[in-house]
Amino acid sequence: MNAAMIVITGIIVIFVGIILVIIGTALQSTSQNEEVHTGGVILIGPIPIIFGNDKSLIVGAMIFAVVIIILWYLLVYRGSI
Repeated sequence: MNAAMIVITGIIVIFVGIILVIIGTALQSTSQNEEVHTGGVILIGPIPIIFGNDKSLIVGAMIFAVVIIILWYLLVYRGSI
């Protein structure tokens, strides 16, 4: 995998993320449900900071963080996949 392919993949992932945020915002604004649940993960190196106000979102964020940490370990210490 060359550098140009990695850059293009990164740009595509960013655009997909922006589109998902726009779709999520539009769906939330048309929803009748006024309760909002949040959750997420901030990764600083291999150290996750997990936050949220819903138990199911926090569990999902923890699973996501573990998967990302494993991928990080495989890429950094075992060479590229």
